[in-house]
Amino acid sequence: MNDWAPIAKEYDPLKAGSIDGTDEEPHDRAIWRAMLARYIPNKGVTGDPHLTLFVARLNLQTTEEKLKEVFSRYGDIRKIRLVRDLVTGFSKGYAFIEYKEERALLKAHRDANRLVIDQHEIFVDFELERTLKGWIPRRLGGGFGGKKESGQLRFGGRDRPFRKPINLPDMKNDFCGEGPAEKRNWSREGTRDWRTRDRDHERSRDKRWPERERSWAWGESERERDSKEERSRGRDRKDRDR
Repeated sequence: MNDWAPIAKEYDPLKAGSIDGTDEEPHDRAIWRAMLARYIPNKGVTGDPHLTLFVARLNLQTTEEKLKEVFSRYGDIRKIRLVRDLVTGFSKGYAFIEYKEERALLKAHRDANRLVIDQHEIFVDFELERTLKGWIPRRLGGGFGGKKESGQLRFGGRDRPFRKPINLPDMKNDFCGEGPAEKRNWSREGTRDWRTRDRDHERSRDKRWPERERSWAWGESERERDSKEERSRGRDRKDRDR
């Protein structure tokens, strides 16, 4: 628990597929595929990975010129690489932007996330392929992205960080009476107190029952009296009319 962090420090497909990083068995085929995969980062990619941003969820019509126009606000850009399909040449919806200074990188990482470009809300994060140990891309079952509808959620990234685990074993021991002897004695005494309270409550209820019957009987007698008085008044009125 001391080394726990909401953002993954080292990529593990099994932990990435867990909401708190404590899962022990994979829950979908993608995690199995990522665990069996042996991915080697692309050696043809050049540039400093510690100065590179990953930009995803782009509009397929967004071009390099548009990205340069938007991201040059945060600092000087050294290189923009918009990933395209090798066959069709169309954009795949994500790009890598390398800055000249770390200050510009941090500013873009802070302010450009969830920015709207060409009617699309983009996602911005640091490059993980060459900086995070054990990284496996999404196409091999890894990554931190995912949708709830597909059942392939990924946690431990900026978009979906881990939730802090709850220490359930200690709570279980206390409730089951497996803790110290003092706690067990205290729980037993507490149960005795509850039983005596229930008995006292039943006795007091028995005592109050005759009083309630009396009050109900008194209420009925009062009603009878009122009805008799109304009848006598009605008879007097009839006599007067005659």
